[in-house]
Amino acid sequence: MRRSRKGGEGTRRVLIAGAGTAGGMLAKQIDSHPRLGLIPVGFVDDSPEKQGHTLYGLPVFGTLADTARVCAEEAVDEVLIAMPTARGSVLRALVTAATAAGVKTRTLPSIGDILSGKFDPFALRQVEIQDLLRREPVKIDLASVQSLAMERTVLVTGAGGSIGSELCRQLAGLEPTRLVLVGHGENSIFGIQQELTQRWPHIRLEAVIADVKDAGQMRRTFERWQPFSVFHAAAHKHVPLMEENIAEAVRNNILGTRNVVHAAAEFGVEHLVMISTDKAVRPTSVMGATKRVAEQLVQMVAEETGRNFVAVRFGNVLGSRGSVVPTFLKQIADGGPVTVTHPEMRRYFMTIPEAVQLVLQAGALGQGGEVFVLDMGEPVKIADLAADLIRLSGKEVGRDIEIRFSGTRPGEKLYEELFFDAEHATPTGHPKVLRAKNAALPIGVTTVVGDLIHAAEEGWAHDDLRRLLRRLVPDYEATLAGAPVKSDSPTRERFLKD
Repeated sequence: MRRSRKGGEGTRRVLIAGAGTAGGMLAKQIDSHPRLGLIPVGFVDDSPEKQGHTLYGLPVFGTLADTARVCAEEAVDEVLIAMPTARGSVLRALVTAATAAGVKTRTLPSIGDILSGKFDPFALRQVEIQDLLRREPVKIDLASVQSLAMERTVLVTGAGGSIGSELCRQLAGLEPTRLVLVGHGENSIFGIQQELTQRWPHIRLEAVIADVKDAGQMRRTFERWQPFSVFHAAAHKHVPLMEENIAEAVRNNILGTRNVVHAAAEFGVEHLVMISTDKAVRPTSVMGATKRVAEQLVQMVAEETGRNFVAVRFGNVLGSRGSVVPTFLKQIADGGPVTVTHPEMRRYFMTIPEAVQLVLQAGALGQGGEVFVLDMGEPVKIADLAADLIRLSGKEVGRDIEIRFSGTRPGEKLYEELFFDAEHATPTGHPKVLRAKNAALPIGVTTVVGDLIHAAEEGWAHDDLRRLLRRLVPDYEATLAGAPVKSDSPTRERFLKD
């Protein structure tokens, strides 16, 4: 197959990790394209039957654990990872071994990326953090998920955001008749509209620049388009920012959700899925507490109307705007340090496409009023995530880039939880989706929510808003500032009285 293993100036000797179908196809691609400047020296692979054999004209030098040794013995310049279905822990070990040997790594896309059509199956790219956290590909019940969208009108709020835009992509693949893109930011809505138009030109798209806080806009939008399914992704999500902007968190996350679910009930929506968060469980933050109240609103309307309105709770998503990974990458590009709040800080992580696949599955499983919780695997130490990113950037922790611990920020806790004590988790028809039937709603939830929204719109003091949130979410561990509280409204004492 190959007559020479020697390369000229500018060529790079590469070791292929994975001697399966993908590795073989990659070797053939390299052989067919000499301009790539790559000279494959052989494979490493964990399959016992491949050890000591020659495949595709190249030797199998050993197992993945032998990567560092082979790199040194064969003067390898780069490791090419050809294992689209490998778990993140396997890729992490490979990258660590290659980095220790002073060798760069690149990878083929994951099987999920290949199936989504986002990447050429043989387009090598840099290893990314989502590769190191990769789990087995999500399998969904396509028929049940299609029932939410196929030949239907589907509406997405927050359609220009990280989760909302991926929802639009996956929903478009389910062949809806019409997709209504609702968002407050014109640039982000324009961007996702243009992308969807190019990829799915046959689907009717309606771009609606509207604010979920405006009840009139929501009613008019739902009345005009009469959606069958709604995915409510519009929300404020930044924990420290919302500690300083409590009124806006209440208005966007609670008032906005109330407007959406009321409009959905009024205009005959059959399925509604609200995107929630693990931070809603025993919340220590305003953001988490407001999302918990939003879950309660969905449950309340579902129970009143008998509609399939549900919430889906999951953790951090990799690559979302303002999330930890882009922040760390910028710090690395600036030469460090990478700031981590606490050495024991842990979070659940999912990729955006994986989370959205399970959101769609949960929407199809919903019977009304439930909170669904996604199986996100084991929580990840943020310090380990930072170290992985430093290595992926070709740097060494401590020598090139320092990790500095800055202390926890307002509203943060070290560990996130998935369920309240009063919730009873039960399995569903999908192994990665659990159902939690909510405990009884707080007494007078409608009145207290109305009081809270009124207080937010009147600009009440932060401590007052926190106290009202605690009436709805008793598990909310609010930190009160202890500052004097203004009493501008004669009804304030009634609102705050327990």
